[in-house]
Amino acid sequence: MTTAMISTMVLCFALTVSVAVSIGLSAMLGIQVTGAPMLISVKEMFNSINKFPLAAIPFFILAGNLMETGGISRRLVEFAKSIVGGIQGGLPMTCVLTCMIFAAVSGSSVATTFAIGAILIPALIKHGYPVTYAAALQATSAELGVIIPPSIPMILYGVSAEVSIGELFIAGFGPGILIGGALMLFVWIYCKWKGWGKNDGDGRLPFGRALVQAGWALMMPVIILGGIYGGVFTPTEASAVAVLYALVVGMFIYREIRLPNLYAILRKSVISSAVIMFIIANAGLFAFLITRAGVPEAIGLWLQEVLKSPAYFLLGVNAALFIIGMFIETSASIIVLAPILAPVAQHFGIDPVHFGLIMVVNLALGMITPPFGVNLFAACTVARISLDRMIKQLIPFVLVVLACLLVITYVPSLSLSLRDLVYAK
Repeated sequence: MTTAMISTMVLCFALTVSVAVSIGLSAMLGIQVTGAPMLISVKEMFNSINKFPLAAIPFFILAGNLMETGGISRRLVEFAKSIVGGIQGGLPMTCVLTCMIFAAVSGSSVATTFAIGAILIPALIKHGYPVTYAAALQATSAELGVIIPPSIPMILYGVSAEVSIGELFIAGFGPGILIGGALMLFVWIYCKWKGWGKNDGDGRLPFGRALVQAGWALMMPVIILGGIYGGVFTPTEASAVAVLYALVVGMFIYREIRLPNLYAILRKSVISSAVIMFIIANAGLFAFLITRAGVPEAIGLWLQEVLKSPAYFLLGVNAALFIIGMFIETSASIIVLAPILAPVAQHFGIDPVHFGLIMVVNLALGMITPPFGVNLFAACTVARISLDRMIKQLIPFVLVVLACLLVITYVPSLSLSLRDLVYAK
């Protein structure tokens, strides 16, 4: 059964069938091979999405779209530019810093790419940066949307591996700040070397004025994250609060969202949410079948025999996840692989929260690596260029994130220190 399922899935991928349909078809074939009743498919697909924490996904997607339309993202860009925009290479640094702030609410890298890229990619081009560089920078910076909490992939890992989502969120700050800081340092050095960005400070608002304009926007992550860690509401409830706050600010304070805009915002959010939920449902059925077939235990035993130490295990897992992330969507990868790999990681004494951060950061790299990097397609859409044109500019950014991944993997205190401080056992 397992061989038939995996072969079917790989064949569908090769024929460019969508990820969700490929997983679903292979799972249906597995049911037919075992002779089990087809009713199992409906039951398990429903069980996969019938989980309260998953309600946060459509809410965070809607909040991100409201922020984009309501002028919140534009004000965050102006605020970030007032901080770092005055130095050479300040505009690319603004892109990274804005994505870090925006990530503290949106939870989605694709939403971050569109919301921030629509503003900063044209600005970077206007200041003389190559369009390919602007697109590669935006795609990479938006990856922070799934690393800095709240994060949709972290929610999926928490549900799949039965790990506290709150602990995953707080553990994400260290890796997120590391990657954001490394990217800012890299673009600053790179722009100095290339001689780009000497006039990046043109049109920059004074810090005080930018702070006042972005005050309501900056309060959003404070309220959301403060509410979660202050015990006021759960991460799922926080997603609903984010929607309400973004709607009120966009409609009644900034007054950039009109009633006619709401239909387009809701439609876009529903489509994005449905795609993710469809992937979750099919991947849940696939995971149920391979678990029932004993695949996780077999893989676990094999890994324990081949990779004798935690260091080798993490190296092997990182290499495998990096390749998998190139071809399979992040959400589907987490739902299928987390129940398999998390127990093995615990056998090696690796904290499940730390392992979750490794998985999320590694698979997030798949969003900026060909051939199926969703951030790349989003950035290419905004910049109006083909994917092949930006590969050369993308390679240095991928190497920077890979270096950060190695630090995150082998320095667990980077992820766990803040978690242990907040969630003292």
